[in-house]
Amino acid sequence: MERCDLGGRRSGPVWARKAGPAAQRGLIVNIIHGVQGYHSKTIRFLNVAFDDSGDSLLAGDRQGNIYLFDLNGNRFNLVQRTMQACTALAFNLHRKTEFLVALADYSVKCFDTETKELVSWMRGHDSSVSSISVHGSGRYAITTSTDTAQLWDLDTFQRIRKLNVHQSVGIQKVFFLPLSNTILSCFKDNSVFAWEFDTLHCKYQLPSPVEGSLLLYKVFAVTRDGRTFVAGGKSNRLHLWCLESKRLIKIIQMPEKVRAVRHLEFLPDSFDGGSNQVLGVLSQDNIMRFINIETCKLLFDIGSPEEGISTAAISPNGRYIASVMENGSLNLYSVQALTQEGNKPPPSMFKVVQDGSKSTSETNKLIMKVTPGRSEGSWKSRGSKIQTRLLKLQGNASLENKENELPGGLNKKRLRALLKGFGEYPAKYRMFVWRSLLQLPENHPAFSSLIDKGTHSAFVNIHNKYPIKSRKLLRVLQRTLSALAHWSAIFAETPYIPLLAFPFVKLFQNNPLICFEVVATVVVNFCQHWFEYFPNPPVNVLSMMENVLAHHDKELLQHLIKYNVTSQVYAWPLLETLLSEVLTREEWLKVFDNIFSNHPSYFLMIVVAYIICSRAPLLQCNQAADFEYFVHHRNNLEITAVIKEAYRLMEATPLDIHPQRMLEDFIPLTKGQYPIFNKYPKFIVDYQAQERERIRQDEMEYLKERQLAHESEAKAEEQKAEDEAWYQKQKLLREAEEQRRKMLLEEEEKLAEQRQRLTAIKRDLKVKELQLLDASRRRFLNYQQDQLQMELKRLDDEIARKASMREQETAAAVQEVEVRRMELESQRQLFEQVAEGNVAKAEQKRIDTDWRLRVLQRLRRDDQDREKVYEELVKLLHDNRVREAELLKAMRETEEKKWEDIIQKEAQLEEEQKAAAAADEHRKQFLDDKINDALELSEKLEREDGYFERPCDLKARRTERGVEVQQVLRSGNICLNDLSAFVQSPHMSLRELARQERELMAEVRQLRQRLISQAKSRHPPAHFPATTWTP
Repeated sequence: MERCDLGGRRSGPVWARKAGPAAQRGLIVNIIHGVQGYHSKTIRFLNVAFDDSGDSLLAGDRQGNIYLFDLNGNRFNLVQRTMQACTALAFNLHRKTEFLVALADYSVKCFDTETKELVSWMRGHDSSVSSISVHGSGRYAITTSTDTAQLWDLDTFQRIRKLNVHQSVGIQKVFFLPLSNTILSCFKDNSVFAWEFDTLHCKYQLPSPVEGSLLLYKVFAVTRDGRTFVAGGKSNRLHLWCLESKRLIKIIQMPEKVRAVRHLEFLPDSFDGGSNQVLGVLSQDNIMRFINIETCKLLFDIGSPEEGISTAAISPNGRYIASVMENGSLNLYSVQALTQEGNKPPPSMFKVVQDGSKSTSETNKLIMKVTPGRSEGSWKSRGSKIQTRLLKLQGNASLENKENELPGGLNKKRLRALLKGFGEYPAKYRMFVWRSLLQLPENHPAFSSLIDKGTHSAFVNIHNKYPIKSRKLLRVLQRTLSALAHWSAIFAETPYIPLLAFPFVKLFQNNPLICFEVVATVVVNFCQHWFEYFPNPPVNVLSMMENVLAHHDKELLQHLIKYNVTSQVYAWPLLETLLSEVLTREEWLKVFDNIFSNHPSYFLMIVVAYIICSRAPLLQCNQAADFEYFVHHRNNLEITAVIKEAYRLMEATPLDIHPQRMLEDFIPLTKGQYPIFNKYPKFIVDYQAQERERIRQDEMEYLKERQLAHESEAKAEEQKAEDEAWYQKQKLLREAEEQRRKMLLEEEEKLAEQRQRLTAIKRDLKVKELQLLDASRRRFLNYQQDQLQMELKRLDDEIARKASMREQETAAAVQEVEVRRMELESQRQLFEQVAEGNVAKAEQKRIDTDWRLRVLQRLRRDDQDREKVYEELVKLLHDNRVREAELLKAMRETEEKKWEDIIQKEAQLEEEQKAAAAADEHRKQFLDDKINDALELSEKLEREDGYFERPCDLKARRTERGVEVQQVLRSGNICLNDLSAFVQSPHMSLRELARQERELMAEVRQLRQRLISQAKSRHPPAHFPATTWTP
């Protein structure tokens, strides 16, 4: 089985290799639309439709993709993406590239398969469109939904009419009948109506089936000739109706497996003439069975319960079947393969061939009976005579004084020679030759004035008498007849003027001016003396024809007289229709080629020749109805023989009875204005016109009175219906009021119960809300406490880090002082060695002076550094206080009861800090005083003893003491910031400070004593000799 996956392709081949007639189950190709992705899936096809040729089809899927499959070219193309699921398709419009698609939004759109553009958008349905039916001309369409059917003009895409039904009835389907202007509508109440397409009047209604055969119709089908109608529904029976006799002709019972019918469609055949015999029946088991409605035999089936069919369409040429499967794929079947078994000819093939040979032989026998051998010989002899006499006439033609020159550069003599040689004018130039022969004036202004007068009242309702399918042809005919009636009043009263003008209207329908002038020329020249005995037939003209017939075929005339068949029966119908009823188009054109090329009397001779040439069948007729049938229907006559016989009659008829003596020569229409045509009894025409007008007025008054009666009756009925509706409405209102009261009571009870339940639910929700609030509050307090603890821990870590940094700085300063002391000690030893000499003394004094200055500068710098250190200590103390205050404030806001003791301790801490600050200031001042005293003492000793005491030692000691004090202060700072330690032992820090202060004072006193003793022991007072400086 060939498979085609459309995938994401826009075009491509349908099959790689087309299956032959021996394909399995007749399946040519299986078409799917797969989508590859994270989740691969298949998009389902929903509808399918063939075009008029049956070689192309459209298919629409659930996502709105419309594909065109060319079965002859083996190609598919994506022609449109509507983005909506399609519910119906139609592809048989008069513009072959356009198609209609009904969408899920209840609209119908028209697209072009070549340009892939939107042609029109038709809206108006309030529910999904289930079917689209297109007229045979392709210019009209009917869209059907469950509540309405709408008729559209596909040229303008405007809605023409709308069929509305009661909601309780509903529409099953509305569609055009093939080969007719009838619309068939099928409703859910099993009623079937036929409507006239042009007027939309109801033509007939199918009667209800006989009792016991009632069936709820759901699906319908009609043969191609529009004569047989089949319906089915939720049953295994099918009803066959004959639409011509409007009766049920057969009931077909399907197999027991069939419980319901879902779709019906006839299988076309090229040789059945539209009366299709094979019907496809899709049942509820998703199998489509094809049966012969005449023999009721099952021919073949497609589909299976595993691979079921959802819907199907058959090509108009009967070659393909396209079915949408239940799994969403599309199957294409070959009818040829389905109707054969193993690609072998059926056994009945030989019988068909035998029957065909018999029928051929019978046909041959019939042909021989219709055309006897004697008549052929007689006509040949007559033909030879005609040729001989025509030659004589042509030899004497130069003696006739006639003008052979025609407009347009043509020559009448040459045209006759051409006509004699070929029997007719070339079809390509026939209209031009006719216009030249008839010498048409082409009076545009005069014709426009006639057309401007509008449609004549006599031809307003001509479509009722002559129902012509082509609206254009009907409109041209109405316009031409109206112009003739405005030109001469006789033509408004002449009943046969439409029959006379119709052949020319059909020929010249694209040129109304030429059409009118041709008809007018024919009436003026070839219908001479026709209207003298109006309203009776032209007795004088018919008498001339009867005289000619009597002269040339007396036996035939006697036969006609024997059965009371006058010239009004056998000649007048041919005249008033200009032979159009008994001749084909080609024969009629050939005849009028000769009529227009000869004298007007030749037209009468043609009619007589037609009667004479038909003498054999006429002699067999013995009833008036047979003669009437003969002159109103086509007969098996050789038109060339009729033309030759007419020429023979023109030559062989004596002058005393020749119509040429009574008829005038050809006179063309005058230029500028048309001639006056008044060759008729005017008083009769005027009387008929008056009578017609009076009858028309009476009809108008009658119609008005009937309209008023109908309106009053309708108003009465409407009023009655309104009264009944009002009373019914009041009754319904009272019932509805009682029902609403009961419903209100029930609703109030339900509302009270709901309120109680709602109160209980609110109470539970409130309790849960309080519990959640309590839990969230506790959680928030715990969170705040954790945050404060983390903040305290961070502050403790910061204080410890800064204390460690200060200890490291203090240790570095102590090491620096120690190094400096060692340098001073080494310098002191050096100075002691140098002091042994006098020169060294002076130098020593200078050096001591310099060193003293440097020491003083260094002391100033040390004082500045010490002040900076003190400022930093004060700043740190201030920051600590601020942080302690913030910490205490946060803790107090979190839990006030727990921090009452901490607030008291904080107050004590502040007092102790103040005391510690005062003690620090006091110690600082005390140290400064003691250092100043030591310096003053050392200076005093130096002055008294004359020795230099190294102030660097004092400075070093002072620095050392300052470092110790700073260390003490730092240790005190740590204690102040460490709240937990301070809270535990505040008195221990104060005792430690006091102890360190006593130790410092003791060391200062020891240092002072040591300096004094060293100065005395190492530098006794020196005695310098008295010396003087001389210059």
